[in-house]
Amino acid sequence: MTRSEMVLAALAAAGQNATFTPVQVQKLFFLLDKEAAHLLGGPYFQFAPHDYGPFDRAVYDELDGLAKNDLTIVQSTGRYRVYGLSQEGFQEGSKALDKFSGNAKSYVSDVANWVRRLTFEQLVASIYNRYPDMKVNSVFRG
Repeated sequence: MTRSEMVLAALAAAGQNATFTPVQVQKLFFLLDKEAAHLLGGPYFQFAPHDYGPFDRAVYDELDGLAKNDLTIVQSTGRYRVYGLSQEGFQEGSKALDKFSGNAKSYVSDVANWVRRLTFEQLVASIYNRYPDMKVNSVFRG
């Protein structure tokens, strides 16, 4: 599976019209790479400690590239960008998601929905609790 297919699958796992903030997409793909790379054919990214935990610029580059192909939608709120799937992106992502085994598919769906349920503070703190090495360059004090 290509990185683009995995990204579409992970976003589609949250359901049609689901959106993600920057911290949510970063932590989603970090967790998938750290916890399920063996199930998903990864890792797909190279995360390093950053201001709010694990970060890889390639996550945004991938989402922007998919937007150029009308598969993702990137909207600006004025403060930050919000990421989602176009209709075609959701269809492609759903097809890619169906390629995963039952356990992998469930895990991706659980993680995609979990990162969306938590507040910014809860999500960053949860990642730091599980991966304290990702806290080293943090500006987050929550």
